[in-house]
Amino acid sequence: MAAVLTLAKKGFPTPWTAAGVAEHINLLKGERVISVSWVDSNTVSSKDKRVASSLEIDGTTLLGTEKVMSKLLVRYAEELGYIDTGVVEWVRFVGEKMAKPSQDRGYVFEVLDEFDHHLAMRSFFVGYTVTAADLAIWGALRQSPVFQAALKEAPSPVGANLLRWYKFVNAMPFAASVMDTFSGSSKASETNKADQGSFDLSVKDLEYGKVCTRFPPEPSGYLHIGHAKAALLNEYIAHTNGGKLLIRFDDTNPTKEKMEYQDAIIADLELLGIKGDAISYTSDYFDVLYDYAIRAINEGIAYVDDTDQKTMQHERMHGIASKSRDLSVEENLKRFEEMKQGTEFGQKCCLRAKMS
Repeated sequence: MAAVLTLAKKGFPTPWTAAGVAEHINLLKGERVISVSWVDSNTVSSKDKRVASSLEIDGTTLLGTEKVMSKLLVRYAEELGYIDTGVVEWVRFVGEKMAKPSQDRGYVFEVLDEFDHHLAMRSFFVGYTVTAADLAIWGALRQSPVFQAALKEAPSPVGANLLRWYKFVNAMPFAASVMDTFSGSSKASETNKADQGSFDLSVKDLEYGKVCTRFPPEPSGYLHIGHAKAALLNEYIAHTNGGKLLIRFDDTNPTKEKMEYQDAIIADLELLGIKGDAISYTSDYFDVLYDYAIRAINEGIAYVDDTDQKTMQHERMHGIASKSRDLSVEENLKRFEEMKQGTEFGQKCCLRAKMS
């Protein structure tokens, strides 16, 4: 009979270490000897004692992450390499130093520096493969708000050795299994969910660690509620799947854009708890965009139009083709060159795709 591990999603330091150990054991055994489930509550199994995790095994129920971890490590000691004294020391170190996530950046980075120094000449914390030491430390770092925030900084202040190790371990199958059970667990609730927002879009076939989303504001004004929705959604999809969020400023209208707005946008995103993994500008890619424009004209899928704005809007609303739609490639290239040179005629034109 499989053991049952139940973990609390909210209300406690999330017990990622116990989840990681359980999923790693399942992979080593080739079957789900431990059933892992997450619940949205402040207590997972006891009405009179708030606990972060519980384990039903060998006919008994253990409450609390410390007892759960001890049982798993002892029961599956051989598979996890827990009998190695070095492993025992690191697991004990994590239990003493990082049992509860700390918001003290200075304290956390003292611990991180120790990890980084230890990994200077090593691929893993003990030996030549993943052991319970790596699992315990990975779990502690997954639940550390300071460490997770540091990963999003550019450049990251996390030591290169620790960063290399974390990315490697975080991409291993057991980590993906933990994320799958965490993200896919049912969210039973006694309240009516009809009035509650949700980021659950049922997006399928996302490959963990390779998801990339973008938030492309134009720095010509301040963010509004619509921007917040888009930014939060992109941040959620990227970072819950181990991916990256790109902030790309669409700075192609210099007459309306100001540095004031760009600074305000970045500050407002940080206020929402959003920090992109990278910031870029459309203007960084003008050469690429220009080459695509020339290609589109040569392939006959774009044309240069000098129709005035009012007429263009009327034609678009009524499905009327522009007088410039069927110009030759040569004429379009000539007009586009005038746009590039900024001539009086060129400033009256725009490049349009031949769409229905």
